[in-house]
Amino acid sequence: MKLITVAKLLMIFVGISGCFSVLFGAWLAHGGQSLPLASQERLMTALTYQFFHTLALMLTIILYRLHSKAMLLIAGILFALGIVFFSGSLYIKTLFDVLSIGKLAPSGGLSFALAWLLVGFAGTKMFDQKLGN
Repeated sequence: MKLITVAKLLMIFVGISGCFSVLFGAWLAHGGQSLPLASQERLMTALTYQFFHTLALMLTIILYRLHSKAMLLIAGILFALGIVFFSGSLYIKTLFDVLSIGKLAPSGGLSFALAWLLVGFAGTKMFDQKLGN
């Protein structure tokens, strides 16, 4: 698969994830108030991580388009996997009482951490090139 196709698919993921974040956040603020407090807190954690990492994914794709560093595309894939595994598993665990899926959350957290490291590393490479080093 071409790298630009992966970037386009990730941008579609950004749109869907951002839309879901807004709609789910509105539901949680209103309809979700009947859930137990622990469930509301878990869902809010999932939603917060999803929203911030959706924005991080969007910025990573923009950086990729500007600098064409494959490392940024890998970081983007890791951000997307983190959203699915971390936030997705918390949503499913809480809303559908599927406790075993919660085991995916640490994988999602690790994906987020690795994505941030790759963004940082790619960023240092971009600055080195701009400065002529």
